[in-house]
Amino acid sequence: MNELLVGAAIFAGGLILGWLLGRQREEAPVAPAPPPPSDAANLIEALRSPVVGGQWGEIQLRRVVELAGMTAFVDFDSQRTVATEEGRLRPDLIVRLPNGRTVVVDAKAPSRAFVEATNARDSAERTRKFREHAALVNGHVLRLSEKGYWRQFEHTPEFVVCFLPGESLFSAALSQDPELLSRSAERNVILATPTTLIALLKAVAAGWRDERAAESAIQIAEAGRQLHERLATMTEHFARTGDSLAAAVKAYNQAIASLDARVLPAARKLEERGARGAKSLPEPRPVETQPRDPRQGGLRF
Repeated sequence: MNELLVGAAIFAGGLILGWLLGRQREEAPVAPAPPPPSDAANLIEALRSPVVGGQWGEIQLRRVVELAGMTAFVDFDSQRTVATEEGRLRPDLIVRLPNGRTVVVDAKAPSRAFVEATNARDSAERTRKFREHAALVNGHVLRLSEKGYWRQFEHTPEFVVCFLPGESLFSAALSQDPELLSRSAERNVILATPTTLIALLKAVAAGWRDERAAESAIQIAEAGRQLHERLATMTEHFARTGDSLAAAVKAYNQAIASLDARVLPAARKLEERGARGAKSLPEPRPVETQPRDPRQGGLRF
């Protein structure tokens, strides 16, 4: 249920963003972009490569995960491969939810056409490349839907998150294809930007903290139960020791009473007749203090 709510929140946020972008596009013409500097041109040329673009998406994805507080191999699995009849599936991120379910994230969305659009010299070329970018993103969404990651991983909700490594990539595609977001949702693909994915992962991280707090509370309760049982056992040991001490005191007092009544009188008569040693006979005293019963009062368990 939690993952469905998160997906719905991402979907609703995208719809609002698409509506705002559509209004901006209707009210203001697209201004020609200035020529990029040489360093930016080199970066753009590098990002045209699918391999470099994919690596950039994975780097951005890991950065998002770090910002959300989800550390590697603790709350998520990276680059896990699953063999299927159609081939091998390799999602870029598998987020483990506290309830034992998982959410699959893909970061292989194409960015070549978008990069070429930012390098375009005129608005017509830029618009054509932005439309191509929207078509490529739509095609990637279709392929993700056909892969059906949720059928290959256990305890996975019926959707996959398609990560676009920049807000501008998402807004550019949505401005050219306003129905992209809703159409993707119908295909069980949720489009996510760094902002929305950070929100999703932070929600997951908060869920993990709550889960661990609940586990700690259970462990504390179990430790308290064990401590109570051990205190009860120890109290029984003290109670038996006290009973033994009470019996010893009783036996001692009986022996003292017998000594005082039957033995010492005869010894004193010997003293009176001059048959005495260097030491005087002591006066034996009974033990008046009794051991406290731990089963009584505040020590009762």
